[in-house]
Amino acid sequence: MTATYQAVMLTKKGGPEGLQIVELPIELPGPGQLRVRVRAAGVGATDLIMLNGNYPFAPKIPFVLGYEAVGVVDAIGDGVTGFDRGQRVAALTVYGGFAEYLVRGSEHFLPVPDGVSDRDAAAVILNYGTAWQMIHRVANVRAGQTALVTGAAGGVGIATLQLLRLAGVKTYGAASAAKHATVRSFGATPIDYREGHLSDLIRATEPEGVDYAFDAIGGANIGECIGSLHRGGMVVGFGFMGAPGILAKLAMFASLFIGARLRGRRGTFYGITALYRKDPKPFCEDLPKIFALLAEKKIDPFITHAFALLEAKQAIELLATGSVEGKIVLTNA
Repeated sequence: MTATYQAVMLTKKGGPEGLQIVELPIELPGPGQLRVRVRAAGVGATDLIMLNGNYPFAPKIPFVLGYEAVGVVDAIGDGVTGFDRGQRVAALTVYGGFAEYLVRGSEHFLPVPDGVSDRDAAAVILNYGTAWQMIHRVANVRAGQTALVTGAAGGVGIATLQLLRLAGVKTYGAASAAKHATVRSFGATPIDYREGHLSDLIRATEPEGVDYAFDAIGGANIGECIGSLHRGGMVVGFGFMGAPGILAKLAMFASLFIGARLRGRRGTFYGITALYRKDPKPFCEDLPKIFALLAEKKIDPFITHAFALLEAKQAIELLATGSVEGKIVLTNA
């Protein structure tokens, strides 16, 4: 009888109802591959976006979701060096992480250091990888500068607040009033975007505007972020892939790139997956730095909800409500 494992597979386009627990055959790792027994996986907005079947970096439906995973090496393929069975590793999987086992090329795995739990490691791969690269590789922020973060109480938003504080940047976090305590706890000044135009709210405190805006929202919010900047400032857009319709996406990117320039600002878009597929080396350099901050307790992944690994459907249903602050993590005891 063929040995099997369980996974959460997206079987049809739509919402979380398309997610099903399935049995799959356990595969041997091929040359250059590792087989990893998954112990924790992060749940994020990109998993939610994939439900519509239009995410450009996912395989065709059906496939197993799971953008980031942590586990232990279970089997090692021919030609692989530098790994041992039982070693804890992490990967930016993009898909495949919501499963008891994962087979992937060894180049995608990085060691998880002692002193970092499986849950915490899984919680930072995507969110803090995104925030770190936006801050240090795209914006190149300096201590004493100012920044606005939208979606500030979300997973990437909180990661961005924390890393900006470590970088010595004065930060404003746009979020609903109910989430202001969370924003404030991570060293940022909360801004209630429902009280008026975001650009006016920022300029009430920063009359000349801020140096950077990190915008997760897109749409009309891009114009508000541009208006929050001083001349020469930069807006970094991210997480826009869920925008409905090609025309809406084109309008957003036109506003980001062309609209910013016409107003004397700079606009750019950051997408972690596109960059990782082009060259994984920068991410493989940055994730160990993030793990080091975790081990030193300089960052807090702010895990607010935890589910069993095979309860990914329930976790995504919760995420879809828009009420979640911080990070959702799945664990496999």
